[in-house]
Amino acid sequence: MREIQHFINGKLVAGTSGRTLDVYNPSTGEVQAKSPLASADEVRSAIDAAQKAFPAWSAVNPQRRARVMFKFKDLLEQNMDDLAALLSSEHGKVLADAKGDVQRGLEVIEFACGIPHLLKGEYTQGAGPGIDMYSMRQPLGVVAGITPFNFPAMIPMWMFGVAVACGNTFVCKPSEKDPSVPVRLAELFMEAGGPEGVLNVVTGDKEAVDTILTDPRVKAVSFVGSSAIAQYIYETGAANGKRVQAMGGAKNHAIIMPDADLDRVVDDLIGAGYGSAGERCMAIPVAVPVTKAVGDELVKRLIPRVEELRVGPSTDPDADFGPMVTAEHRAKVLGYVDIGVKEGADLVVDGRGFSLQGYEDGFYMGGCLFDNVTTKMDIYKEEIFGPVLSIARADDFEQAIAMPSTHQYGNGVAIYTRDGDAAREFADRVNVGMVGINVPIPVPLAYHTFGGWKRSAFGDTNQHGPEGVKFYTKLKTVTSRWPTGVREGSSFVIPTMK
Repeated sequence: MREIQHFINGKLVAGTSGRTLDVYNPSTGEVQAKSPLASADEVRSAIDAAQKAFPAWSAVNPQRRARVMFKFKDLLEQNMDDLAALLSSEHGKVLADAKGDVQRGLEVIEFACGIPHLLKGEYTQGAGPGIDMYSMRQPLGVVAGITPFNFPAMIPMWMFGVAVACGNTFVCKPSEKDPSVPVRLAELFMEAGGPEGVLNVVTGDKEAVDTILTDPRVKAVSFVGSSAIAQYIYETGAANGKRVQAMGGAKNHAIIMPDADLDRVVDDLIGAGYGSAGERCMAIPVAVPVTKAVGDELVKRLIPRVEELRVGPSTDPDADFGPMVTAEHRAKVLGYVDIGVKEGADLVVDGRGFSLQGYEDGFYMGGCLFDNVTTKMDIYKEEIFGPVLSIARADDFEQAIAMPSTHQYGNGVAIYTRDGDAAREFADRVNVGMVGINVPIPVPLAYHTFGGWKRSAFGDTNQHGPEGVKFYTKLKTVTSRWPTGVREGSSFVIPTMK
């Protein structure tokens, strides 16, 4: 049985808490590894290492830190296949999707390679008589990331890529369901020239999280996960004097206007609704066709496509999606399907009975499609996080824009239309943080920034991009005057430019 280890101060460290968690192969249902659940002392040892490494790492000039990031990027590309295979074996997403997971994280590392430019401050010569002013961005110190199971490569790199490039040191607490990839990323960062203690990984549960949130040496915490936990992370971290960004749940809508290209819409909904078994915070679980005619035609076209979805083990190159991450998560998703039936929604494609020959113990279910879902139903209001697409019909544009705007979550939304004026008005008015126009999954590229609104995000700074640099640094402003030989005497009023 493989024993997963922590990565602390530049080396693999066996867990000592005596507590472990089974890590499964979702395709077969077999336990493939044991992951240690860190004690508070083990987490504090990682923070110790990061604290010790911070003075030297923060003193390295940005160009030389960038060289480490460039080398790290090269190693990610060289190890892409191995990283994807490791990720796929613990998460269950198919290999092509696993490579996409690594690639989107790698793109943030590419962005971080530009850190010498990103850390440049501002300068004003002659702000006053003989006075110059300038600003500088400086690292915070030890910072931490608490990452989810659904993107075990991308989201850790979203966080630590920018953080360490800015000169901080980092402690990552990955999901205990699939922790091996973050540990491997830390090893590759060391191979790229990252000093000991700059990037540490401890696997664990709530004990590890609470230790991070309450240790005064940790200056900032980034989180991605469910909204209930995001709110807890935000409130607890802030109460302990930390800077916090906490990304929560989602219920992304796709609005289909009467003039939309339905062939494109159906293709996009199949990929965005069922890819990665729906275990994406930027999936599309709700389609909103505008007018009855559009709704009827959309459902007519979707039914055979959902029925034809190929579900297989993560290693199957022809599979559209693989198993879910754990048996418990599959049971939760199946429970939501049962709830939808009881609530009166029409289950027009039922994937609950799916079983894969030869993989009967894997965590599989087929795609499900609901029609005539209303905004009062739990399957509309709550995040399901599985291969379930709901059709919630709207009579007109105003009703369609109101649905995502008034929903408790505000992560992402998409509109399908050929009308530029309608698309522009929608993008301006909708109460959601990320908008796609004829784009099903509007995840911003690395040099922009990721973040939702309402209960999809707690804190006022987004992930990666310029906002990430802002989150992981503090601004210092210097006002300087050099003697001119003229003494003006003491002044007891606040300086002004009058």
